[in-house]
Amino acid sequence: MERGGAEIISAVYRVIQERKAQPTESSYTAKLFEKGIDKILKKVGEEATEVVIAGKGGKREEIVYETADLIFHNLVLLGFYDIDPEEVYAELRRRFGMSGLEEKASRQE
Repeated sequence: MERGGAEIISAVYRVIQERKAQPTESSYTAKLFEKGIDKILKKVGEEATEVVIAGKGGKREEIVYETADLIFHNLVLLGFYDIDPEEVYAELRRRFGMSGLEEKASRQE
């Protein structure tokens, strides 16, 4: 079954939450939760750096692969704090159609 963008993000997030609630020895995600927020943040930082390196290299498949890793680890971060991806979608919807400068000014209160 093929899934659209928001559907696959939601499906992956559900699995992440399942791994958090019912950890298993063989789950990479469960191990991240076990190691705590510092390990999760370290992985987000590492993956962000890898996206930058892939972007600099310009190889499409590497950019896609590393971006998928970054999205996954960001979902683990959201899962740690029980933040549903829908909250991120809502924020993106709020910003849609607004210039970046206008959006940034709206946060400086």
